[in-house]
Formats: sequence, C-alpha cells, structure tokens
Amino acid sequence: MSIKQNLTHIKETLPEHVTLVAVSKTKPVSDLQEAYDAGQRIFGENKIQEMAEKHELLPKDIQWHMIGHVQRNKVKYMASFVHLIHGVENEKLLREINKQAQKHDRVIDCLLQIKIADEDSKFGMSEAEAVEILKSDSFSELAHINIVGIMGMATFTENESQIKSEFTQLKTTFNTLKAIHSNPSQFKTISMGMSGDYQVAIACGSTMVRIGSSIFGVRNY
Repeated sequence: MSIKQNLTHIKETLPEHVTLVAVSKTKPVSDLQEAYDAGQRIFGENKIQEMAEKHELLPKDIQWHMIGHVQRNKVKYMASFVHLIHGVENEKLLREINKQAQKHDRVIDCLLQIKIADEDSKFGMSEAEAVEILKSDSFSELAHINIVGIMGMATFTENESQIKSEFTQLKTTFNTLKAIHSNPSQFKTISMGMSGDYQVAIACGSTMVRIGSSIFGVRNY
C-alpha cells in the first residue's frame, strides 16, 4: 500500500480525540511530502539536526514534534520552530528549553517523559520526580515552556498484559500530575502507543500516538 493508503487506513482506526504523529525519522523528504499531500500535518523526528533540515525543505504549516532523546546542547537548533517536545526527562533540560525559547520569544509545549518500561535503555523520570518538578518554585519561573502532558514508552515485548499494565500506570501518573498542575485544563496530552501497540494504548487512555513503520514502511538503518 502507498503512504497515502496507509495513512487513510490508520486514521480510520483512530477515535476523534486521538492525535496522530507520523514518525518520519530516517525517511526521505519525498516520503514526508507524500504524507503531507495526503493531509498529514504532524511529523515526529528523533534527531534534531535531521528535523531542522527537513523543516527547511518542507511546507511551513507542519507541526514538528521532537520525539527522541534530547541533548541539551542541541535544543538551540530547534527552538525557533519545534511545536512539541515529547522527551523531557529532567529539570535541567526544561531550563535549557525555556532559555532557548526565550531567545525566540516563544513558549514551547513540552511533555514530561515518564519511565514505565522495564528496560534500562528507555529514558524518563519517575512519577515522584515529575511531581517534584511541578510543585517546585523554580518551575513556576519558567515562563517560556508549557507542560501539556506526559509521554511514555512501553517495554518492547510480545506480552500484551505487561504493555497494558505499563500504559495503565502512565494514565494513573497523568491523573496524579493533572491534579497538581497549575493549569489543569492545559494538561491534556498522553503520548503513548506506536505502530505495534497503539490500539492497546488508546484503550488505556492515550490521546496521541506515534506511528512510523505502519505509515512509511520498515526503516533501513
């Protein structure tokens, strides 16, 4: 099937309240343009340099989501255009995003990445660390960031009950953080679910799914 057909098929399976992020990392600009022509406007990349290069070449009404691990020294390369940063894993990174956003007179939306997987390779903070950030006085001084929700990645496993348990844990954390957020009405995004597990994620409360290979085909690394 073509990229357009894949997109149409996936969108038909998504409830209205769920946002689709087309994960376009490692894919050529021509593939993104094809998805854009089919109506897709939200793209997710995991390398800042690659995202910045694609941003230069593609239409300016695209919303760019940074979904990968973020190195603080590279935030400056995306601060002028990034729409949402999914992988905020500590307060130092939040401060850097705030600093770079201020230079462009912007407020950048961010998601706190919560570690729900068993794997050591997955990044993220604990629920307790997220609570501490939202309650801290220093956080309230960061005027150029907006925490709009959380993101998490389940363990890479065939065990669906484990995945379901981890997604349910993330939804519980979301509820805990929403209750203490200074502006709960803004805190509405739960970014969880990818090509292999997005249906389970939606059943567990996801409002944003990150789908790549089911749209663009398998990646060649």
